[in-house]
Amino acid sequence: MINNSNENTLMDDANSPELNQKLMGYISQDFIKVADQLKEASYQIRKRGFSDHPIFIITNNDLELGALLIDRTELANNYAYRASFMQEFVDRKLIGEESVLMFTENYKNADEFCCLFALIGDFSGFVFVPYPED
Repeated sequence: MINNSNENTLMDDANSPELNQKLMGYISQDFIKVADQLKEASYQIRKRGFSDHPIFIITNNDLELGALLIDRTELANNYAYRASFMQEFVDRKLIGEESVLMFTENYKNADEFCCLFALIGDFSGFVFVPYPED
């Protein structure tokens, strides 16, 4: 769980050069297999008015956050993907109330980028991955 003391660091470091490049490679390789489904889910979350800030949790652990969207190995992927949105992260105190503005300012265009909250091994943090161009 992210507590407020390190939350800003995690958000500031999302996609920074210091992010483990090997881990980013694993995420990217897996993401390409599920990108179309995540892009459609993001569109539906926004279109139906659930949130302007969809978040997809990518993990190799079982957890109760968001709703399971794509299970491990479902599309030859290695990680499970769960659909959520900013308000659930705020409600669960994974994003502090005082950080909502910073989160929304740093949130990238949801038509072009997927907001992933990665919980893989020792790493936990937000990663924005561009959707592949058609």
